[in-house]
Amino acid sequence: MGRFLHSSFALLVFIAVALTLQSVQASDPELTKDFQVPAGINAADIDGTFFTSEALKNVMPNVASPFATVTTANLVAPAKAPFLAVDGLGVSMALLQFPPGTVNPPHTHPRGTELLFIIEGTLDVGLVDTTNKLFTNTLYKGDIFAFPKGLVHFQINNDKYKTVTALGGFSSSNAGLVRLPNTLFNTSAPISDKVLEISFGISGDVVKALRAQFA
Repeated sequence: MGRFLHSSFALLVFIAVALTLQSVQASDPELTKDFQVPAGINAADIDGTFFTSEALKNVMPNVASPFATVTTANLVAPAKAPFLAVDGLGVSMALLQFPPGTVNPPHTHPRGTELLFIIEGTLDVGLVDTTNKLFTNTLYKGDIFAFPKGLVHFQINNDKYKTVTALGGFSSSNAGLVRLPNTLFNTSAPISDKVLEISFGISGDVVKALRAQFA
């Protein structure tokens, strides 16, 4: 099992590099007025509540999951009450909660740069650039780390006892999320086993095991 996990991690690093090289760079369109009035809403009816979101309020982390709890406030999330006021403004936020031992898996935001601010705790972070160079650091309360748009990055709480709380700011009203494991092994229609076997130099058994792990 340990050997499988080690090879899986190495594979994910390889995937991260591959997807970084293919990363599509996009950005929000320029807004030429004060703010965007949603379709079907009369501008005269808009008040201060339109510019307010409670998406990050009273959020509890999922302590049963091995992954960080990420709660977003952007143009499309939360689904029941998206933050429509940020449409065209090129900004959004996310609350990240890391119970002990949890990870935010390698991923990218194709449409926005992320600034991560540590509210509480100690967090290990990393990113990979387009030359395959890995940058890592340990962040403490009050630190800010920049993840450039489109680059693969990750975070992990290595503390066995304390939860880490962080706030992410994005340079897009919908920065997008490409989570690498799901992108390759949990797509709506599976990528051909042969494509994955040849691309990453792994056996069909490893492909099947990874599909099962991320299903």
